[in-house]
Amino acid sequence: MAIRDRAAVRKAVHKRIRRKVQGTTRRPRLTIYRSLNHIYAQVVDDNEGRTLVAASTTEKDLRGQGSGGNVEAAERVGRVVAERALAQGIDNVVFDRGGYLYHGRIKALADAARAAGLNKAEAVQQDEEEPRQAEAG
Repeated sequence: MAIRDRAAVRKAVHKRIRRKVQGTTRRPRLTIYRSLNHIYAQVVDDNEGRTLVAASTTEKDLRGQGSGGNVEAAERVGRVVAERALAQGIDNVVFDRGGYLYHGRIKALADAARAAGLNKAEAVQQDEEEPRQAEAG
């Protein structure tokens, strides 16, 4: 019988992703959890089993004026988690979208983290691809 519960489907997808994506000491995992009202991001070293850096819209500094469940809030969290990771000496991470579609708040958080300095090679590559897509489209 097919799984019809949306949360159960997301957990199954996340389980499949986690089989392939693992954070190491050299390249930890940037994982995201998205609720209706907030978004949470943390950088995790799976070898040691500990969180190195975390940020979320529940923090007083990141609450902002509106809801924590919008794209602007996700961008703020992405910038802050990247700044905190760079302060810890982490400049390269593997991205774990947590079973969510790479769209909306998830994409905004990842793009903001790249713009703030995480995974610089990916940010440069993405900037090069944008003009090509504009020419083709």
